[in-house]
Amino acid sequence: MSPVKVLLAGYNLDAEVIAELTAGRNRQDVTPETLSAAYARISRDPRPIDELRQIARQEVEKARRSNANIIFKMGHHSVAEHAVFNFDLIGVSRLALEELEKFRLCSYTEKSQRYQKLEGEYVIPEEIRGTRDEGRFMALIEKQNTAYAAMVGSGVEPEDARYITSLATTGQVGMTLNARNLELLVRRFASHSLAEIREIGRQIYELAARIAPSIVLFTAANDYDQKSYAELRAAVAGKWERKRRIGQPVVLVDYTAQADLKLLAALLHSATGVSYQNCFRLAKDLKKPARLALIKKANQYLEFYDAVHREYEHVSLTYDLIVSSSCFAQLKRHRPATVTAQLYDPALSVTVPPKIRGTRDEGRFTTIVAETDRFYSELAKEKPLAAQYLLTGAHRKRVLMTLNARELYHLARLREDVHAQWDIRELSARMSQYARAVMPLTMLLLSGKDSYAGLFEQVYGRPPKVLPPQE
Repeated sequence: MSPVKVLLAGYNLDAEVIAELTAGRNRQDVTPETLSAAYARISRDPRPIDELRQIARQEVEKARRSNANIIFKMGHHSVAEHAVFNFDLIGVSRLALEELEKFRLCSYTEKSQRYQKLEGEYVIPEEIRGTRDEGRFMALIEKQNTAYAAMVGSGVEPEDARYITSLATTGQVGMTLNARNLELLVRRFASHSLAEIREIGRQIYELAARIAPSIVLFTAANDYDQKSYAELRAAVAGKWERKRRIGQPVVLVDYTAQADLKLLAALLHSATGVSYQNCFRLAKDLKKPARLALIKKANQYLEFYDAVHREYEHVSLTYDLIVSSSCFAQLKRHRPATVTAQLYDPALSVTVPPKIRGTRDEGRFTTIVAETDRFYSELAKEKPLAAQYLLTGAHRKRVLMTLNARELYHLARLREDVHAQWDIRELSARMSQYARAVMPLTMLLLSGKDSYAGLFEQVYGRPPKVLPPQE
């Protein structure tokens, strides 16, 4: 129940500075700002880059003024991307981790709540702390944690038992990001409605600003982030509730028409000197066996560790999904995809792990869920966002996911593998099934990593050169 803690774990330095520090010499330019300032000069200064870096190191304050001028007055935010930071985030709720990991150009490594046993630590959100709901909030979280411990004690794997624990449960994550994305994160978090998110942003900003004040500039809360969705929601309030349906967990709602032809045309476009329009006409005029032969030709050397060709990115699919919190925790890591999500909604029911269904633990599980839903419905009337902390890893939300075919290959390789967690493995398999139906040539080699060798041999009549590792 301790508050979130953010530590600055590291940041990048000029190689010459590192060498001097290693030699035991005192330096006053231990900041990534000199790299940003030096690289910002490359486009207009004819001197060699290493000389520009030397000048920036010698004049740190001038380098800082240069950074601020280039970013603020000229709008060249890209120079801030040369400064990179590492942060340790400890005691962060699952709910806050979802916000933290929205930023697609950052890198995260998270403590696994699948493989490690939970210790019962959780956040009491500021919105609840000190109110009449605090005691009841804590009692329910403790009851969820007790159920988790009892299920683990009866032989349920932690990856399944965690479905009964709350979004207030704490975790930790290592994060790496450049200063441009750091600034975006801080600005978004400053505008957030939850106090925990704002506190994370505040701590990150204060730590970064001590090291590199000139490249993190636009950090204030703003109307764009604070009001856009709220006003959109208010504009349609009361008009659509009657149309809400649970629906199917996976629905392919949109995809690139004539995807196989467009992929083939894109491949031909890269391989020839012909315009895309003529490549498309050629692909369209080919008979189906000839199209298949060209797709096979393009992928004949593909190994399980290779990404499919970049031309696959010209083909996309959009899915409307209903996923559990535990599933979403994994799905959100596929950040090259476009993922937007609603709040968790108890009306969408819950995901009960298969190994709990039909056992003596199922009654305990459903009883806790029912009590959680009752308290949530009361708390959400006054505090709809803070009430989310109560919900469990089993509760669901709607997600809209758009991804190109290349990213779907990556998703399937990782998430349909036999070692993948069952919830997202089932989700990925359904997504792949829909994709194969509408673009069979594009998805010719779509599979989990463990199935790739067999599928490749089925298509080519021979195994790939490199086989996936067997565990």
